[in-house]
Amino acid sequence: QVQLVESGGGSVQAGGSLRLSCVASGTFFKVNIMSWFRQAPGKQRELVARLLSNGRTNYTDSVKGRFIISRDNDKNTMYLQMNSLKPEDTAVYYCYQNIYSFAQGSLDYWGQGTQVTVSS
Repeated sequence: QVQLVESGGGSVQAGGSLRLSCVASGTFFKVNIMSWFRQAPGKQRELVARLLSNGRTNYTDSVKGRFIISRDNDKNTMYLQMNSLKPEDTAVYYCYQNIYSFAQGSLDYWGQGTQVTVSS
């Protein structure tokens, strides 16, 4: 059974930085897609950043140039480095991975969510 555990959220003033981490545990063969989503109060969950298995990345326009998604394969960990944070970045952030295992094929997994609060 694969589990994703997030860490790194917190409160920061506008202009500050935070780094979110998402560790995958369990037995699996390959991670196909890694993504970070966020959901602000009263809003739908939105895709923030995506990292494909070929190394390509995509970012939503509002975070381009400020956020960086990355991975450390040796640690089964993905990161979201968030710089120049703005109050509108306040949300619960979720990591997502599409993972292939021989036992279960390709499945979607979500982290538990971590709160990021940016004050002005």
